Amino acid sequence: MKFMLLIHHVEESEFPEGLGPQLLAESVEYCHELNRNGQYIDAAPLHPSSETISVTLRDGKRLVTDGPFAETREQIGGFFMVDAKNIEEAVEIASRLPPARIGTVEVRPVRFVEGLPNS
Repeated sequence: MKFMLLIHHVEESEFPEGLGPQLLAESVEYCHELNRNGQYIDAAPLHPSSETISVTLRDGKRLVTDGPFAETREQIGGFFMVDAKNIEEAVEIASRLPPARIGTVEVRPVRFVEGLPNS
């Protein structure tokens, strides 16, 4: 079963000096471990929320605004997509992610949709 692990944390500009590159290196190493175990699907950090564009469509009209949708101190900083037997295994994987030390990892099952490319 696929799980999306969404990383929520303060912006990288608020990290103590050197912490960002350290967490990235540890995360890459962990991705290799997950890959060896057949659990890795994909992962990536995101650009800062200052580069975010939010799009809504209401009554046929598109509204494009700068910035993230949520007004919060923590932002989505990246994601890991993993393959786990169940939610408990996904939580175990999430608890070992380096960014969990500075933020929150949201664990969400991914719904299968018939007919999508590569499904």
